[in-house]
This record gives sequence, C-alpha cells and structure tokens, in this order.
Amino acid sequence: MNEVFLDTETTGLSFNDGHKVVEVACIETKDLIATGRVFHKLINPKRSVPEEAFKIHGFSTEFLSTKETFNQIADDFLNFIRGKKIIIHNASFDLGFLNNELGRIKKQKIKAEVIDSLEIARNKFPGTSNSLDALCKRFNID
Repeated sequence: MNEVFLDTETTGLSFNDGHKVVEVACIETKDLIATGRVFHKLINPKRSVPEEAFKIHGFSTEFLSTKETFNQIADDFLNFIRGKKIIIHNASFDLGFLNNELGRIKKQKIKAEVIDSLEIARNKFPGTSNSLDALCKRFNID
C-alpha cells in the first residue's frame, strides 16, 4: 500500500476563528520508501496572514495573494491522496483545517486511514517534547 506524509501551514490555530490553509505538502511513499511523487501547493487564503503565523512559515499576505485558492487545488489534492494511508504529525489539526476547507467548497471530507505520528511519539516518549523539531533533534535528522 502507498502512504502519504502530509503537512499543512495555516494563517492561525483555529479554523473556527476563520483561519485558513496556506500550504499543503505531501510526499508519497510505498512501504515507507519515497516514490518521488510529491504534491506541494501554496494557497491564497483570501484573508490576511497574522504576524504570528508569518513568523512560523514566512508566507506573507502579499506573497500568497498571487497563488491559487484552495478551491483551485482541491481536486488535484484529493486525487493525490486517494486510496492511500495518510501519515500526519498532529493529525487532528491538519485534518480539521483540510476538512473545513473541503466543506466550504462542498467537497467530500477526507475519509482515509490516518496515522498520527504525534500520538505515536507521545506513546513512545511520554513526558518529553514530541514536536517535529524535537524528534528531528532526538534522531539526529537535519
């Protein structure tokens, strides 16, 4: 079975507060070995990017204003992940945002087997930081 490692960047921490997805990045693997297929899109959120979010991902409102909207990339994104197991660090965050975006444009929400690597890390390393940065440092990954 093929897998997709997926990550997003957003304008803020809660889609309930009107925050939107500004980046979707996916790497396909087969039996956890990269196939060379990637899906990467920067997205115009059609709203301003707060300074706090800009400090995290570096995408300004002006820069994103020339990018495609989520509606324009949704079908390609859904086709890329279709039929694959999805691996996400802090899956509830990314899936919440993605499903909110899909719901806004009347597309079916993501229904796939999802593995949350944050949940796995918390079980394996309880009581320690399990952010992606902390895990990379722990495993000496640049």
